[in-house]
Amino acid sequence: MAKRSRTRRGWRTAKNSDPHELYELAVQGTESDCAFIDRVYGQLRGKKAHDLREDFCASAQMAREWAQWRKSNHATGVDLDIAVVRHARERAAKLPASVRSRIAFRRGDVRSVVTTPCDVLVALNFSYFVFKRRSELRDYFAHARANIRGDGLMIVDAYGGSGSWEEEEEERSLDGFTYVWDQAKVNPITHEVKNHIHFRFPDGSELRRAFTYDWRLWTIPEITETLIEAGFVRPVVYWEGTDRKTGGGNGVFKPTKAGDACAGWIVYIVAENRDR
Repeated sequence: MAKRSRTRRGWRTAKNSDPHELYELAVQGTESDCAFIDRVYGQLRGKKAHDLREDFCASAQMAREWAQWRKSNHATGVDLDIAVVRHARERAAKLPASVRSRIAFRRGDVRSVVTTPCDVLVALNFSYFVFKRRSELRDYFAHARANIRGDGLMIVDAYGGSGSWEEEEEERSLDGFTYVWDQAKVNPITHEVKNHIHFRFPDGSELRRAFTYDWRLWTIPEITETLIEAGFVRPVVYWEGTDRKTGGGNGVFKPTKAGDACAGWIVYIVAENRDR
């Protein structure tokens, strides 16, 4: 297998791979995210959302997906890293002009960047876990709320479960590469975690620590309580259902007040702006 991979044209290797593209393929499910936003916003507001802000946007796959989702949609991506924003602009430049014109980018701290009020502001892939103090998280949520329309929503995700406290690697084979989630350090006293993403390839090469995350692993009650402290109302947890055949998630998230004590879970948390 490894010998053939060196000669077979078109195979992925560490040398010819873009880490951001691999991340999008391995981690993100932006079509599902857009469908979830449409369903929840429609249920709560009785209409469609059109303007979305993606905080911690990185390659801005979510912003690009949203702009392509409907011709009336607009998206703004915000990220602190100028190199990442430059890369996001390059990716967006490959889209048709009619779509590209409805995507904007802002380089800056998500706690200070001011944009046109949006219908939905998202902070996904646990990106806001970068804030380790409750006061920092509250300040971020409060600033986010100031950039959301009166009847708008904020949507974040969170992860947890008994497996989230294990210092271990988890591998998943994908098309032409292996995605590795490495929970390298876990501190149960401070809830600080350090995670890495590695990518491994059939030729034996590897992109080690393609991405590193120095986070606080926030619990659901902490997140919902802090959203309320920041001025949001009615934060609701959307829990993923279970596939009866596989025992894994079925991709359908529904509001609930009780989840399963499983090894690993991911949820959406939806909070409404106070003014309606």
